Amino acid sequence: MTAQQISIGFIGYGEIGSTLGAGLRDRGVEQVLSYDTGAFDGPYASLIQSRAKAAGVTLVRSPAELAERAQVIIGVTPGSASVASAQAFAPHLSARHLFIDIASATPKVKQAMAAALAGSGAILADGSIVGTPKDGLALPILASGPAAEAVRDALVPWGMKIDAVGEKLGTASAIKILRSVLIKGIEALTGEMLLGARRYGLEDVVLASAAKTLSRPFEDFAAGLLTTGVIHARRRSEEAGMAAEALADVGIEPIMSRSTAARLQWVEALGLKEHFGGKVPATLEEALVAIEARMEPAEVA
Repeated sequence: MTAQQISIGFIGYGEIGSTLGAGLRDRGVEQVLSYDTGAFDGPYASLIQSRAKAAGVTLVRSPAELAERAQVIIGVTPGSASVASAQAFAPHLSARHLFIDIASATPKVKQAMAAALAGSGAILADGSIVGTPKDGLALPILASGPAAEAVRDALVPWGMKIDAVGEKLGTASAIKILRSVLIKGIEALTGEMLLGARRYGLEDVVLASAAKTLSRPFEDFAAGLLTTGVIHARRRSEEAGMAAEALADVGIEPIMSRSTAARLQWVEALGLKEHFGGKVPATLEEALVAIEARMEPAEVA
């Protein structure tokens, strides 16, 4: 792919927008613009203006102006603002625009965004960020939907890192949000574990022990947990309950540990140990199929 000059507009100029905007300008994109509702009024106006000025990014005052001057439009607002942003831009877009929203949001939100823009003629994509601003312009982004490959082809030559993951809009966000079940859960669990370990004077030992357990390739680790979990859910739920008690004993509210115990109790109540005759299923797929088969219809839908 060859880099070709293209005008790029950001909806929002916070941490992500300013990181990408500055990186694109550094790589030689001549026209990078942003529309941010707080750029000229509000508590962060001076910060937004100073960032834009330092990067050579032009701040505009309306969705109409951004749409007029930019061909590729990238939504970097919070996910709660995705639909409202789309509605604001819908009257100003046309078939010449590529529009991708990379906010963290559910597939349902991204589909509502697409519905708001359906009559605009713009070619749409759903995006999700799977890295951090520390990655700079090479911040990993997943893209899906009709415009996914076109957005990738337009921006990757300028140094962005975009992987197209399918034509169905919402796929990229589904990957990110479902991944967050684990990643954000790990963050909360790790904090709960280490706060408790500090109260017992054992943080280094507990951290080293956990690191040793987590050292396997994650695919193997996940399969090991789920296949043995359908057999040993009762014992593990009891252990999680005891962990919650140990945290409470030293003044740490065991929010995550209690939830872990509840989830494992739910697994135990499915009767999978009896289903498998006490033997660990051979594969992760076999375990998941058995769990799904015993879920309530409302849980599966």
